[in-house]
Amino acid sequence: MATTVTSKGQVTIPKPVRDRLGIKPGSAVDFRMEADGRVVLLKVGRPDDNPLEKWRGSAGPGLTTDELMAMTRGEP
Repeated sequence: MATTVTSKGQVTIPKPVRDRLGIKPGSAVDFRMEADGRVVLLKVGRPDDNPLEKWRGSAGPGLTTDELMAMTRGEP
């Protein structure tokens, strides 16, 4: 699929490519330069694309350092 570069260096990613990669408005993309001269377009994953990311920091405040040290030492 060919596309034209604008005077500002911009190109439109063809719809079949956007659909295949799941690129929507606001998606981040990256370009990887291959040794053979090819350029590969990659969709950049956002943290919310990671299924485990939603659990980050959800354990609550936890123990203070003093409480943790007392527990490790066996103090009441």
